Amino acid sequence: MKYSLIKFLLVAILFISSGTHSDLNAQCPMCRMSAEADLKSGGTKATGLNAGIMYMLGFPYILLGTLGFIWYRERRKIGEAEQLSDLRSLLEPHDWK
Repeated sequence: MKYSLIKFLLVAILFISSGTHSDLNAQCPMCRMSAEADLKSGGTKATGLNAGIMYMLGFPYILLGTLGFIWYRERRKIGEAEQLSDLRSLLEPHDWK
């Protein structure tokens, strides 16, 4: 259990840190040509475009990861409650008549 949580956290950290590099190119070829032309003329629209694309790419993963974590936590609580009720039924005195 701990191993899978640690593995998930490492992958999440790797994903988040990969989005912070400014030299990533996430543009389609036409957008890239337009952005390169803008950079050559001294504009800064290309960096904003690239950051926006990376933001839109990462947001669904963050959202699904959060929902997955909430689901995992709730399922774990349900499992613990079931184990507790099973343990109580084993420990309660039974009238075997």
